[in-house]
Amino acid sequence: MSKAKETTALSPSVGADGGQPSKTYTPSIAETDAEFNDDFSDSPDFFQKLQRAQDPDFLNTVSYNELMEETLPSRRAVIEGLLGTGVYLLAGAPKIGKSFLVALIAYRVSTGTDLWGYRVHGGTVLYLALEDDRKRLQERMARMFGVEGCDNLHFATHAGQVGQNLDKQLQNFLREHPDTILVIVDTLQKVREMTTEGYSYASDYDVMTNLKQLADSYNICLLLVHHTRKQPAGDNFEMISGTNGLLGGSDGALLMKKENRTDLTATLELSSRDQPEQKLYITKNPESLIWELDHAETEPWKEPPDPILEAVAKLVTPQAPYWEGTPTELVTVLGLPDQSNRLTRHLNVKAGRLLEEFGIAYENKARHTGHQL
Repeated sequence: MSKAKETTALSPSVGADGGQPSKTYTPSIAETDAEFNDDFSDSPDFFQKLQRAQDPDFLNTVSYNELMEETLPSRRAVIEGLLGTGVYLLAGAPKIGKSFLVALIAYRVSTGTDLWGYRVHGGTVLYLALEDDRKRLQERMARMFGVEGCDNLHFATHAGQVGQNLDKQLQNFLREHPDTILVIVDTLQKVREMTTEGYSYASDYDVMTNLKQLADSYNICLLLVHHTRKQPAGDNFEMISGTNGLLGGSDGALLMKKENRTDLTATLELSSRDQPEQKLYITKNPESLIWELDHAETEPWKEPPDPILEAVAKLVTPQAPYWEGTPTELVTVLGLPDQSNRLTRHLNVKAGRLLEEFGIAYENKARHTGHQL
């Protein structure tokens, strides 16, 4: 374990809840081999396991115990409690201020400035303002934030379509700007290809699956601006234009609503896989056009203190920035009950939080002689 700066870890793409992935995924030999530690490559059943994992008729499963023994890349937060790694929708009726809201989000993330009391993790931001020209964009950003600007916020007013050249365009940008944390697409409709049959659940789900694979591969947040339909619905999120494939294929959605189009007040509802639902009441400043938080219906959920992580943070410090040993040795050093197996599993699960909150990188390596932390 070592004191480290926050780093970007690649996160494997996973299928969205509610359906099977649209394309068959067969792991490569390199990917499969990574699941087995090199130190055990001479074990009798290693090559048998590897062959079975390459068999398309073999269902690669993991037991509960094996899952707890893994240290997996964490899903990083962009705006804690609001946005994280993956694909999110921001939906609302036309011309109610969605573009001003995403401009605010883009600026705060690119400058690393907290938003409405929510902690922001700064990084490079790409804002595809596909319904604007440069002059309108220039005037809007200057009115909202002044003319000084920042180097980490990039704009484009034209882009390709999902499944075509947009994928390559985004990949090239992300390779040139590896510290990118957020990509905003305003609007989704501008990058969707219209099929001959129109839009269906399958086509909507495919669009989201393609974008989610990109977001997960580069460990970024993709925020897609979209419209709602006029018809009311029992569930507000069913008002999102299109089929349920859009919401089902996303990691979360923000729904923006106004009582009257001329109002300077609006509500913002959040529904997400990884966070409790929230409802925020926001007000637009008539001079700067910046959306400000009036109040939240519920306070955002925060993880309680973790005594084990706090104990590790006292062990690995700027004065002693590195520690290595066995799980049993770590239990002894930390003065904890002799439950080394439980300790390592806890650290496996909480490795992302350990890095996020305390700047400590954790690794759990399996050796012939046992585990080494």
